[in-house]
Amino acid sequence: MRRSVLYAHRRICEDAAAPSIPRSYRSGSEVESRTCHMIACVAPVLSSYWPLMMPLSAWLLLLVGAAPLVSVSVGSRAPNASLPLVLWHGMGDSCCNPLSMGSIKKMVEEDVPGIYVLSLMIGKSVVQDTENGFFMDVNEQVSFACNQLSKDPELQSGYNAMGFSQGGQFLRAVAQRCPSPPMRNLISVGGQQQGVYGLPRCPGESSHICDWIRKMLNSGAYSDFVQKHLVQAQYWHDPLNGDLYKEKSLFLADINQERGINETYKKNLMSLNKFVMVKFLQDSVVDPVDTEWFGFLKPGQAEETETLQDSVIYKEDRLGLAEMDKAGKLVFLATEGDHLQFTRAWFDENLLPYLH
Repeated sequence: MRRSVLYAHRRICEDAAAPSIPRSYRSGSEVESRTCHMIACVAPVLSSYWPLMMPLSAWLLLLVGAAPLVSVSVGSRAPNASLPLVLWHGMGDSCCNPLSMGSIKKMVEEDVPGIYVLSLMIGKSVVQDTENGFFMDVNEQVSFACNQLSKDPELQSGYNAMGFSQGGQFLRAVAQRCPSPPMRNLISVGGQQQGVYGLPRCPGESSHICDWIRKMLNSGAYSDFVQKHLVQAQYWHDPLNGDLYKEKSLFLADINQERGINETYKKNLMSLNKFVMVKFLQDSVVDPVDTEWFGFLKPGQAEETETLQDSVIYKEDRLGLAEMDKAGKLVFLATEGDHLQFTRAWFDENLLPYLH
């Protein structure tokens, strides 16, 4: 019954999003119209069926690899941490999913007795939080998060931050834009620091949402409407259209200083004690995977990649990353496994030391 209802809703959305316009006459305005129809359809179906749709929510997490898959065993106990921890989940996940971020929060609290852990909720509910990971302007999300942090009395002496998947680059934006309260260590777990030029695999028969997002990105990622209403478009980094990317990207081009140098951004990022980046060596979700270590595709083509150290951002030190690297503030970690898949033992050995 649930499957048939969702399928019917899908067909209604597809029909609404595909007006009978001859291909030769379709334009950017049609892309906006189709996007608007799909946003109007997809958001309600997430809300309306959320209490019934654990299989769908699980699929969403698989779809984007946004939910950490942790193999849990009894871990060692660490001494009390002096700083709280702020978490930001990935796309398709939420602050409080007991199978993902809730599990991470609990694991940290067990490893560090007495630690204060805040898992960011972007919105007024878990449902809104999940939907906003797809459809809320990233700049507005960052402002929303900064407002939460500034009002939390537990964080005023400083905090560490850990972002999963797209939450990794969103928390870096927090570090650059919102220096109070101060962020000490930033841990990006599979974050797309240079953006993406590809969409994740779409397992299962409900892959139409991912397929639709891919179509929107391929046909109009840099249109004003798509940029404003589709989160993933705001860190879509097209190496074949570098000038268009720099001009139109509402989020990534700004925080990566690709339109100009904001000295405040640079100063704030350099104030971090450590910037830790985790790459998953068998990642089948993030494309290119080098973005997890701040590398990316070489400009002007879509085959060869370059490291952070070979990039213009580093050579011109537009973000202060070169200076941070020389000072030992950049930490590059790698682990076997697909996107966000790690064991508790690996977490405790490699990430827990940066939470003190």
